[in-house]
Amino acid sequence: MHSAFKGILTACALLLGSTSIATAEGSPQRGGTLNYINQLIGGHFNTSIASGTPTGLPGVQLHCALLRFDNDWQPQPYLAQSWPTSDHGKTATPNLAQTAKLHDGMPVTSEDVAFSIETIKANHPFKTMYGVVESIATPDAHTAVLNLSKPHPAILLAMSSQLGSVIPKHVYGGEDVDIRKHPNNGQGTVGCGPFKLTEFKAGDFIIMDRFDDYFIEGRPYLDRIVYRRIAESTSRVIAMEEGQADMYAWASDPIELNRLKRTDSIAMTSDGYEAVGALQWLAFNMEREPFNDVRVRQAIAYAIDKEFILNAIMGGFAQRSSGPIHPGSIFAPEGVNPYNLDLDKANALLDEAGLLPNDDGIRFSAELDIIVNRGTFKRIAEYAKTQLREVGIDVTISVTSDIRAWIKKVSNHDFDMTIDSVFNWGDPVIGVHRTYLSTNIRPGVPWHNTQQYKNEKLDALMEQASSETSLAKRKSLYKEIQQIIVDEAPIAYMVTSPFHTIWNKDRVGNPPIDSIWGTQVPWDNVYIKQ
Repeated sequence: MHSAFKGILTACALLLGSTSIATAEGSPQRGGTLNYINQLIGGHFNTSIASGTPTGLPGVQLHCALLRFDNDWQPQPYLAQSWPTSDHGKTATPNLAQTAKLHDGMPVTSEDVAFSIETIKANHPFKTMYGVVESIATPDAHTAVLNLSKPHPAILLAMSSQLGSVIPKHVYGGEDVDIRKHPNNGQGTVGCGPFKLTEFKAGDFIIMDRFDDYFIEGRPYLDRIVYRRIAESTSRVIAMEEGQADMYAWASDPIELNRLKRTDSIAMTSDGYEAVGALQWLAFNMEREPFNDVRVRQAIAYAIDKEFILNAIMGGFAQRSSGPIHPGSIFAPEGVNPYNLDLDKANALLDEAGLLPNDDGIRFSAELDIIVNRGTFKRIAEYAKTQLREVGIDVTISVTSDIRAWIKKVSNHDFDMTIDSVFNWGDPVIGVHRTYLSTNIRPGVPWHNTQQYKNEKLDALMEQASSETSLAKRKSLYKEIQQIIVDEAPIAYMVTSPFHTIWNKDRVGNPPIDSIWGTQVPWDNVYIKQ
């Protein structure tokens, strides 16, 4: 992992000849329909304004990113055939494939790249991802020059997967256009990806057909992808067991995983989620009493037994997490308080905060918001409710099956506590800073600093880490950053999210698992075995 990240930091003028990541499985065949199932189907596909897998998974089939990454964390060509950097890492120059076309027949140009990055800067919850891009020059139709205010070690990762999708300026641009409400975000989506949108019902299903003018010759192999929502866990398992579905990704429920791994026709792997770095946590609204008191937040962290969650609820599929960076990262937390179960300490902290129990033993009441169809969230919430009652906190669980309703509530800071699975996105600059930067408190924007956490020293340290090119110095900075965050406890860290990709090995060839982005890549190399 060390050398892999070092390779990202030192990639300067890397030129590669292949336009895809090679796989060793079989001889790809053209034709057929891939039936994909998921817990959620989102409301649109515009990844320039939103993160999250319901948007990103179909979005990367419809829109191209500039780069791909292989499973060794090395950048590979995609829409950009080369991407030399210069001026000590302060410029990056993606050179576009000259044959790339959009689904409406128009060519993909450097103007589209510039427009897309500016759109991401203005609208995406990950402000730090392209925040250092000061200007973008377009000297010709196939060359974009990104001028950075300082070196940015995460810039190449930001150009890949759903983080760096290129959308057409002539479709999504224009004066007085609200990109967040653009009609082509969903129906009528226009991109340059291997598949084009055929039919879509928000929250229900998506149908995509192969794009015959895709710029990689002979691709994609599939004729069609059908995404279908199956909200109920047992129904998803049955669909895979009986061959009604070919693939299912982002599965993390240990009950599903244990059952499906016993099915002869099914293969599964946790590979391909390395860059995702998902953490499952309990977050606090720090602007609401009594969660504005660090002692209350720490007490709650001490009251929850993370080992119980890991073993009894997650079935051993997950890992313990003790800080804001995934334990698999080279920047993983060291020497931070793990908040091991300690009810005496939790009670003492609550007493110290002046929250004394009433005659019924209740110190205060609070609401815990969850999305019911997100794997183990409900089981963790029910366990947390029981544990917090032990220290006098009366918890009401607020359940929603509509992710959009949950996003609206939490992103507008209308919550006490919530359970979520939040991603590191490969580099802390992209996926970690967004949760803790005080400048990223933006009502209505999901997966940002919804805790409303503010610490000026922390802001300065993250600013320093975001441009530091020495890996040793970055590691030292992130050690200090995590110490501050964990001590102030805007979040109670629990476990990692054990995501798996599951597929029918008798039907699916070249499943999308040999990248750090897993299924969040174009499926142009996937095929149906005839």
